[in-house]
Amino acid sequence: YCDIVVIHFKILEYNIIVLFNMNKNIIVTGGLGFIGSNLIDLLIKKNFHVINIDKVNYSSNFYNVKNFKFKKNYKFIKCDIGDLKKIPKILSKYKPRAIFNLAAETHVDRSIDSPKQFVNSNILSLFNLLESLRKLKKINKKFKLIHISTDEVFGDILKGRSKENDSYKPSSPYAASKASSDHLVYSYYKTYNLPIIITNCTNNYGANQHPEKLIPKLIYNIINNLPLPIYGNGKNSREWIYVQDHCEALFKVFEKGKLGEFYNIGSGINLSNTQIAKILLRISKKYISTGSKVRLKYIKDRPGHDVRYALNSNKMKKKLKWLAKINIEKGLEKTFKWYLENKDYFKFLNKRDIVKRLGNKWLKKV
Repeated sequence: YCDIVVIHFKILEYNIIVLFNMNKNIIVTGGLGFIGSNLIDLLIKKNFHVINIDKVNYSSNFYNVKNFKFKKNYKFIKCDIGDLKKIPKILSKYKPRAIFNLAAETHVDRSIDSPKQFVNSNILSLFNLLESLRKLKKINKKFKLIHISTDEVFGDILKGRSKENDSYKPSSPYAASKASSDHLVYSYYKTYNLPIIITNCTNNYGANQHPEKLIPKLIYNIINNLPLPIYGNGKNSREWIYVQDHCEALFKVFEKGKLGEFYNIGSGINLSNTQIAKILLRISKKYISTGSKVRLKYIKDRPGHDVRYALNSNKMKKKLKWLAKINIEKGLEKTFKWYLENKDYFKFLNKRDIVKRLGNKWLKKV
């Protein structure tokens, strides 16, 4: 009789495990964007069922999902994460194992011109998402929210590298809105016991990135025989990580990250804007004949432009056994080739968003 009970229990245990593994639903917010679309690609290759929630703004690009938009394990839903009617229904229907929150306004220059837009998207809409997740917790306790943030929350780091427990000193409305979002998310872990992890990453580069950002902007200009605009003296330093390395890190956090923890994600490699431009110029000459107008052009700096960002990612390396793999030269070459081979990507964007400079109407007169 005891043996029969043990066998029955083992079968029941097996069924529970099978049922749990069958739920491979993962929600990615902001999945029409740069990092989100690359993350979705990774998750689909790992056989997860991905629900992409994106409100579709200027930086959203359906070209980014063309390789998997007809896959059976991919679904797109147009929706703002702040929608208190639709989001709870989506969460209730799919009961995801994880929500990767990449929905955010991200361009510093744009935040200088329109800070309210960043407060609305990065704080108020996020607040509504957190409220929706409180409802989800009542019907599905087995999920994680991985909230993706930025190294810019730490502000100017002239020496050393920022650790997870360093104080926040954001310099731009964008960085301040992301700092606020981190604090708000963490408060929901402490107060409401929501299963949350926060990541802070360095500057990403790679395929699918909107050309308002430095590297795709430089590549676009090289391809189109335009000057290469560099703010100030070009010495502003950023830590650069290839987007696929970042996505692998996010998956590692999903698998092994501890709830309530912060994880810095970076490569440890810092380069100035001028160095990046010169590397891209050198790479471009392997593939195209650059035009006569393609040259560095130093322009007036933007307000509050931090000199240097740098993260200490030892926690990721030691606790989660993750390490960035892509060499910066190799990553930049892969990125350049992608844009060269995917010129149709630019056709999906408003040219004004590509070429017009933002954040300059507040520049001090010299």
